[in-house]
Amino acid sequence: MTNKTEQINKIDEYAENPEKVLNEDELKEMKTIDVVIEKEIKAPDKTKTFKKPWEKEAFSMESWDPKTKLGRKVKDGKIKNIDEILDKREKILEPEIVDSLLNLKTDLILIGQAKGKFGGGKRRAWKQTQRKTQEGNVLKFSAMSVIGDENGHVGVGKGSSVETLPARGKSAINAKINIFKITRKCSAFDCECSEPHTIPFKVEGKSGSVKIKLIPAPQGTGLVATDELKKVLRLAGVKDVYSKTTGKTKTTYNLIKACIDALKKTNRNKK
Repeated sequence: MTNKTEQINKIDEYAENPEKVLNEDELKEMKTIDVVIEKEIKAPDKTKTFKKPWEKEAFSMESWDPKTKLGRKVKDGKIKNIDEILDKREKILEPEIVDSLLNLKTDLILIGQAKGKFGGGKRRAWKQTQRKTQEGNVLKFSAMSVIGDENGHVGVGKGSSVETLPARGKSAINAKINIFKITRKCSAFDCECSEPHTIPFKVEGKSGSVKIKLIPAPQGTGLVATDELKKVLRLAGVKDVYSKTTGKTKTTYNLIKACIDALKKTNRNKK
């Protein structure tokens, strides 16, 4: 039978008259119909696909449905600059707000370490932990992302999950929510340019046992800091700076938090 409606009608007729005797050909036909219907029921609907936040492709204003009052203002075009939000210290609850107002770049901080002989493993982006349960060891991965536009806006966030990709996605979302603005100037004593390439004055930050001091540097000096600190400073738009760190600096998480604490202090007025 070629038409599905005829097949369904025949099944209905047989259901109404179960005492009806079928010949061998009709029995074979009924079995094939049942197999086809089971396959159609079990087959997934490919038209309906749900993508998780970390699996989104590219941000588009049309597909964004804002949930907060601030988000609706941004989508309606009432707010066109992110500084209007940051200067008023309004809380950002949707990462799409930052995506729509800034052209961001992202990078991962190496907070984990791969297994190696005598503890000599290479640094990696995923920090792996596990807990003991009755079923066995339950693994968990943590990631730390830094985002910025290289023009005075930067944010750092951390995310954890049982898989690596969701952890990276969560960390990027938290970094966008925690974005803040820094102040840049040409304030080195031996530099007379007018470009905002360094921090305005000496600042200090602290997290745990780690202390960091950032010092203005003349143009052309570069970033005198560790590789992980360079990622944060570069995305923040700082091109020249000296740094001095003390404490357990191998704990990368505290090192980055101390750097963020120091950069936030560039917004205060110099006494």
